[in-house]
Amino acid sequence: MDKEPIRLRVNGQGFDVSVPPNKLLLDVLREDLRLTGSKRGCDDSSCGCCTVLVDGTPMLSCVMLAASYPEADITTIEGVAEGDQLHPLQEGFCVEGGAQCGFCTPGIILVAKALLAENPNPTRQQIAEAISGNLCRCTGYKQIYASIEHAIKKPRAAPVGSSTPGS
Repeated sequence: MDKEPIRLRVNGQGFDVSVPPNKLLLDVLREDLRLTGSKRGCDDSSCGCCTVLVDGTPMLSCVMLAASYPEADITTIEGVAEGDQLHPLQEGFCVEGGAQCGFCTPGIILVAKALLAENPNPTRQQIAEAISGNLCRCTGYKQIYASIEHAIKKPRAAPVGSSTPGS
């Protein structure tokens, strides 16, 4: 099959790749860009392991044609931390034991990130609804909820360049 050149914006960087028009975004991320945080779990969009954010919205990369997203801002788990600083959700999964085997963790973190961007203080029920499309086969979700709630409670740092009263 013929390949076509496309430019993808992933984790804030532009990438030029040549792919067949039917190549899935998950395969481009893992094979061409070597971003292996998104996992292949089911191949039928039922587990959420391949979740990425597309313009801030959680989407399943195992059913997305890569060539359809040249203008989108795609975020994978590799793009969540800021430099060496873990995102509060990543920290929560470490502290609260939300990552058992870790296979589902990237997808859940990205869904939770989108949830918190829309609702910074969700209830446990809202968290459960948000991550309902992400299957974890290791836990009863108790640690996952605690991990997300950890991030909700963590104070956010002031943006760089902002000043606080009295400084």
